[in-house]
Amino acid sequence: MLRSASLARYLPAEGIQLDVLTTRNPSSVGTDSSYLLEIPPEVRIHRTMTLDLPFGIKKWLKKRITGARPPSKHADGASPTTKPNLFKRVMQDLLLPDPQVTWLPVLTRAAFRLVRERSIDLVLITGAPFSDYLLAERLRKKFPHLAIVLDFRDEWLSTSFGAASFQFSRSERARKFAIKAEANAVTSATAVVAVTETARREIRGRYPLEPDDKFHLVPNGFDATRLSRSAPSSESRPNGKIVVTHIGTVYDSTEPTTLVEAVQSLPPEVKSRFTFRFIGHIEEPRYREALLQLGDMVELRGFVPQREALAAMNEADYVLLVQHGRLNAAAKFYDYIGGGKPILAAVHPDGPERCLLEELRAGWWADSHDVEGIRQLFIDAAARGDSLHSDFHPDTKRIAQYERKVLAKRYAELLHAIANKGTESGTQTLASAPGGME
Repeated sequence: MLRSASLARYLPAEGIQLDVLTTRNPSSVGTDSSYLLEIPPEVRIHRTMTLDLPFGIKKWLKKRITGARPPSKHADGASPTTKPNLFKRVMQDLLLPDPQVTWLPVLTRAAFRLVRERSIDLVLITGAPFSDYLLAERLRKKFPHLAIVLDFRDEWLSTSFGAASFQFSRSERARKFAIKAEANAVTSATAVVAVTETARREIRGRYPLEPDDKFHLVPNGFDATRLSRSAPSSESRPNGKIVVTHIGTVYDSTEPTTLVEAVQSLPPEVKSRFTFRFIGHIEEPRYREALLQLGDMVELRGFVPQREALAAMNEADYVLLVQHGRLNAAAKFYDYIGGGKPILAAVHPDGPERCLLEELRAGWWADSHDVEGIRQLFIDAAARGDSLHSDFHPDTKRIAQYERKVLAKRYAELLHAIANKGTESGTQTLASAPGGME
């Protein structure tokens, strides 16, 4: 949602006439209407109804389908082979690739109408949900010369069917459906955009017959207008506490069990100094139960509007990043670097966040599956004490390149090039579907 909202906010200033196609009744953890106030009045937002289920019901269905067991620990990331019951099989067959596919018939009709009535030059389809990408093939058949861009906010296949997955269904049928659906979408598209270089290479590698210049990188970023950058304090808190804040949803890719194990193993005199604050939705009861094992060391504050969550960073000594995946970078990472707080990260050693942490000098990291490494991360943080102010030297010049206004300008240049400058006035008419204006 944040990426879509920032594009809607900043693309019009780059000579793009923007129409946003989204839902009237989105199903989501929470909504933050403050983003709508930042959208320029010339942006036209078109809303349709969707049959997508309310978030609570959808979560219940997911639990019935996937079960309450931990993610598979198979070395190859394959799903367990236990045969699902009849209810699970029916739901898996109906809701492919995800429950939001119920919007596709309405989305298709609305998109066709908008392309004709608004003389659209280019359609930007952003996901997840990945069912949105099914629109690409339909648009290509209806409008053979239309420019179509797929914006992958998350890599699809490797992420959804790996060991740490947020996919609604991970059955073999779902996997085969997703492989075919992504291939149809990519071959139908004019261009494909990923948010990390590792994801771009992963997607590009699946389609060797497609031209290399079809695959692009435009990373996520932070909105400087929503952040108040603050350097680490040069003095410790009077009570000696070290506040570590985590912002965002806790789900399979960010599950905290290894983190909890590492913190519990800290020496008592170190352990007593830390307070952990988790701000955001917790996807599974087992993740909440794991965090609550930290007792009075942890505060679970639930979902709050983004401005309130970002303001909480200023109260922290460190911000916490947990990411087990090797392809996608958490959106919170960019808010962290934009806010200027040092990051303590438990991440995949080959993932984009580890590379960015080192390149931007934005904090310290350990392998997300290495209990001893994470334990040492916190021991070092406690030992750093008052020297944090002098030890933390982020590369602010390079970090500034991840500001959303800067990235929107870069994205606009790409869209102009794809649409071949469009109209004589030098502007493009662009439809974004969906716009994510929840």
